[in-house]
Amino acid sequence: MSLERPQQPPESDADPAALADDASGPLDADALRRALGDAVLATEEHVHAPAVQIRPDAVQSSLSALRDDLGLDHLSCVTAQEYEDRYESVYHLKSYDDPTREASVVVPTPRSDPVSESAAPVFRTAEWHEREAYDLVGIQYENHPDLRRILLPETWQGHPLGLDYDRTRPQVVRYDENANPLAEDGRADTNTMLLNIGPHHPATHGVMHLQVTLDGEQVADVEPDIGYIHRCEEQMCQQGTYRHQIMPYPDRWDWGGGGLLNEWAYARTAEALADIDVPEYAQVLRTLAAELSRILSHMLAVGAYALDVVGDFTATFMYAMRDRELVQNILEDLTGQRLMFNYFRLGGVVWDLPEPREEFFEKIRTFVDGLPEKLREYHDLLTANEILQARTVETGILPPEVAKDYGVTGPVARGSGIDYDLRRDDPYGYYDELDWSVAVEDGCDNFARLLVRLREVEESATIVAQCVDLLEDWPDDDRTIQANVPRTLKPDDDTEVYRAVEAAKGELGIYIRADGTDTPARFKIRGPSFSNLQSLPEMAEGEYIPDLIAALGSLDTIMGEVDR
Repeated sequence: MSLERPQQPPESDADPAALADDASGPLDADALRRALGDAVLATEEHVHAPAVQIRPDAVQSSLSALRDDLGLDHLSCVTAQEYEDRYESVYHLKSYDDPTREASVVVPTPRSDPVSESAAPVFRTAEWHEREAYDLVGIQYENHPDLRRILLPETWQGHPLGLDYDRTRPQVVRYDENANPLAEDGRADTNTMLLNIGPHHPATHGVMHLQVTLDGEQVADVEPDIGYIHRCEEQMCQQGTYRHQIMPYPDRWDWGGGGLLNEWAYARTAEALADIDVPEYAQVLRTLAAELSRILSHMLAVGAYALDVVGDFTATFMYAMRDRELVQNILEDLTGQRLMFNYFRLGGVVWDLPEPREEFFEKIRTFVDGLPEKLREYHDLLTANEILQARTVETGILPPEVAKDYGVTGPVARGSGIDYDLRRDDPYGYYDELDWSVAVEDGCDNFARLLVRLREVEESATIVAQCVDLLEDWPDDDRTIQANVPRTLKPDDDTEVYRAVEAAKGELGIYIRADGTDTPARFKIRGPSFSNLQSLPEMAEGEYIPDLIAALGSLDTIMGEVDR
C-alpha cells in the first residue's frame, strides 16, 4: 500500500443553506438529490435506507458531499455486483453519531466498460473494499492507490462472482506464463529490509501473512496479505434458501465463539427483507445467547492477548480458557453445540430454554455472580502488569479521525474514544429495554482496546443477568419462540437491504438483493475485522516489531470474517 494519503477530491459546490435542514433531519431520496445535484441519475428506495444512482465519474465529489454536508462519515461497506446489462458498486453510508441515518449510493457502469471513480480518496476504508470488488466481480476503479487482487492470487484468471466466469478453465496461469522470478524487478536499492511475518496460525490469529518493511529497527510499512482461507462464503449463501440453508454458515465466520452474533446479523437482514416480526420472548432469548457469545469471544481475545504480549500462558491464558469453558457449557446446554451453534431461526430461535429451567438459570447466575472476582484477577494480571503496560500504553496509536476514515468499529473504535455501538444506537433485540452501558476508552492505544474488552465482558454479564430475571418471570402461555414464517420465502424481485448488528469484533453487516426466488441474487458480508485490519499500517508505522505484534493482537482479528 502507499504510505502517502491520496489527494483529497474537490469540495462539493452545493449550497450549504439549502442543505441545513437535511443535515439534521431525516434522510430521504430528495435530500440526497439536493446534496448531489446533477451527479444523480435516478433515485431508489432500499428497504433500510434511501438510495441514489450517480454517475461513475462523480463518486468522489458525491461521497465528499454526503460526508461533509449530511454527516454520513461512516462508509460501512461496499458491495459490487453484476447484472445482465451493467455492473454496480453500492456504497453503504452511515453516521457514526447516528447510524440510523443511512443512505446507499449506487454507481452503475456498463458491462462493456466497468470503470468508475475510486472512493478511496474520500474514505480510506474503500481501498480494501474496492480491491475486493475488482478481485471477485471485475469492476475497475480509477485513481485507486493500489488496485490489485486482495483475496485471490495475482495470477488468478477471471473474476469468480462474474456472470460469465468459467469454472472449468484453469484458475491460475501456467508456470511458463507467469513472471520469471529471476528477472530484474526494477526496484531501486534502498536501506530498508523486507521481513515476512507468517503465514502461520498462532502469531497472527489465523492464516495471515504480514509483509513488513523495516527501516533499521522501526516499521516503515506493513501490508497484511489476506485470502489464505477464502471459502466463497458469499457464493455459498447465494446458493442457499433464505428459510433453511443459509443460517448454518454465519457461525463459521467467527471460530472465536462469536457465531451467535453472526447468526443475528443474517436474521436481522433477512427479517427486514421479508418483513418478519420476532416475538418478544424470542428477542430476550436472542439477547441472552448473543451476550454469552460475546463473553466467549472476548475471553479468548483477552487470554490470547496475554500470550501475544507477555507470553503469559500458565496464568492469564489458562484462566481465560477456564472461564470460557463455563460459558461454553451454558451455550452447549442452550444450543446443543459448543462452537457452530446454529440456534437462531428467521422469526426467532430453534427451541426454548433447556429443562429444568431453574437449574439452567442457576448455572448462569453462578457464573455471573463469580465473574467480578475473576475480572479483578484479570486486571491484577494484565492491566496492573508493568510489563504489559510498557508494551501497550502509547503504542499502536489509532486517533479517532483515522479510525473513522478506515470504517473501524467495535472495541477497536471504542478504544479510540468513538462512542459507537449498534446495540444502543440502532436498537434491535431487547437491548433498548435493558440497563447497560457502552464501554469507551479514549487512550487510542493497545492498552485502551484491552480495557474496552474487559469492561464489555462486565457489561455483557449485566445484560445476561437481566435477561435471566425476565425469562424466569415470563408467563408460561406467552413463550413464543418463533413467528409464523412461511416455509418458502420469495422476497420481491430487486428488493435490496443492508442491516448490521454489533458483533464481537464490531459492525457485522449483510447486504441482500432479492430476485423473486427463494435464494439471494447477491449476498455480501461486511466483516468488521476486514476494515479493522486495514488500519494496522496506521498503528504500526514508526513502531518496533514487538509493538506491531501488540497492535495486531489488540485488533482481535478473526480471519474467517476477513477472508470469508
